[in-house]
This record gives sequence, structure tokens and C-alpha cells, in this order.
Amino acid sequence: MKATAIAHPIQGLIKYHGLKDARLRIPFHDSISVCVGALQTTTTVETTESLKEDLVIINGKKAVGTDLERVEVVLNKLRRMTLDSGHFKVVSQNSITSGKGLGFSASGFAALGTAASTAVGSDVDYISLSELVRLGAGSATRSLAGSFAILYADKNGKSYAEQLVKPEAVNLGMVIIPIPSSIRTDEAHSEVLSSPLFKARLKYVAKIIKTMEEAIKTGDIATIGRLAEEDSLNLHASTMTGKAHMILWEPETVRIVREVQRMQREGIPVWYSIDTGPSVFVNTFTDYLETVADRLRESGFSDIMTSKVGGSPFLSGKHLF
Repeated sequence: MKATAIAHPIQGLIKYHGLKDARLRIPFHDSISVCVGALQTTTTVETTESLKEDLVIINGKKAVGTDLERVEVVLNKLRRMTLDSGHFKVVSQNSITSGKGLGFSASGFAALGTAASTAVGSDVDYISLSELVRLGAGSATRSLAGSFAILYADKNGKSYAEQLVKPEAVNLGMVIIPIPSSIRTDEAHSEVLSSPLFKARLKYVAKIIKTMEEAIKTGDIATIGRLAEEDSLNLHASTMTGKAHMILWEPETVRIVREVQRMQREGIPVWYSIDTGPSVFVNTFTDYLETVADRLRESGFSDIMTSKVGGSPFLSGKHLF
């Protein structure tokens, strides 16, 4: 059987950094994100008896090494869950391939889990599916939930995500500026554990996670934007002070931050957010989206997109093969 799923990547608002259990991808603390409606991953999965092993193609290239291993962890777990012994052909394509830190690992594994479980004809319950996609990327749980979502590090002995509000409930607009990088997210997750600031970050996140959740439920965009901006600085401070002194920002990252700060001084409601990479999300009210986007274009950033909040993954009849 063949199935295709489409999922949206995420912007981390209260971001998770570091893994308490690297094998199961269980984070140290809860985290919150929002799905980016303008971006998506499309993944087609087919069960087949003609292959001697799984075939995985990501963005036009055959997956090997770590990329293949992460996919295999999910597929092998699904085989054990469903008692299926066949192989899979997987073709996955992101809507854009430039930029690092745009949350595509989240949408990639959310789409994979949705399509693969459908392809094997399995009625996997939501929490089990959330825990399945988490094995590929912790943030995939929040892409699977859709909209604004919280990932629980430990809720009654399970680590999974659930949606906080419907996509249309919060009038949040996002400007996305992709910036390329060769850094792998896994390297940063491992590196941050050596930072002397990491324990302080855990205490910080424990204090603000409920504030962010309440801001989302009440549609308080100013608080959402401010907290996401502050959390970005906190996260990158922890990364920079690890033993390898990893600096994930590029010069363009700083230029965008400076431009956002100029807009803030002019009274424009706008805030930056930077996940594990150099790319930048600029958050604002949807009514200000074009104003903010035009301002960034005038500053020399032509490769930008605007977006509203995206929903949860859905199945499509338009297969990639």
C-alpha cells in the first residue's frame, strides 16, 4: 500500500536543547512550538516485497549514514508495533531546501510516521504515533500535533506532544529568512550539556513554560514574541559556552536581529526567534506581516517568506512516485 502525508515544520518558541535520553530522544524539559503554515514536507511511503532493504530518498538524494539511521529507527519500531516484516520505499521532499534551523526535521518525521503507519494499514493511537516520530526527532511530536503544541518531557511516564489551540485561534504572523549552515542539530544538542549555563537554562525554562502556554491560550502575541526572543538568546548562550564554543549564527543572522531591533524602537510590534541554526523567524501580528517583510527586503534580504500558523499533518492523494 502507498500513502502520502504532508506536515508543517515548526518554530521553537520555548525550545528544547539537550537530550536526557539520546537514544529515545527524550528531552530534559517541556517545550513549545508553532507550526509554520507556509512551509511543508511531503512524504510518500510504500510497502513493498520487491526490495531487499528499505530505500529512503530525501530531497532527491538517497539517504545514507546518520540520515538513514534516523529513518530506520522509526521504521523498525513501526514494524515491531505492527508485526509487519516488509520493506519500505520512502521519498520525502521539503518545500525549500535552503536554510538551517527551520524545523524540517520535525515535519520530515511527522510526515514519515503519518504516511508509514497509513501505508501498513495500522490504526496506531495518537500518543503511540507521537512517541514513534519522537525517535527520529523530538520536535516531530509537535509537528504531528500541529498548530501551537507542547512536548512533554515526562507526562505520566510518556514523552509526547499535544496541541494547545487551533491554528486560527492566535493571530500570529511569521516572516522566515532561511540562512544556510553545515552544523547538525544533534551536535548542538550534545554540545550544550557541557555548558556551565545549562543548569540555569533548565531552571529558566521551568519558570516560563507556563507563561508561554497561557499567552498562547489567550492570544497574547506580544508575550509570545517577547518570550520566544528571550528564549532564543538563552538557548544560544548555552550553546556558545559549551566546550566547543559552537556559534550557530551567521553575519546575516546578526543583521536581521539589528533590523528587528530598529523596528522595535520605531514602535512596530515585532520580535525575532532563532532555533538551532542561523535562520531567523520574525514574529508579528498578521496585520503587520507585509510591513515587516518589506522592511527586511529593503535591508537586502530577498529570500524571505511570510506565513501564518499551520495545522497538523494530513494525507494527500498526490504521491511523489
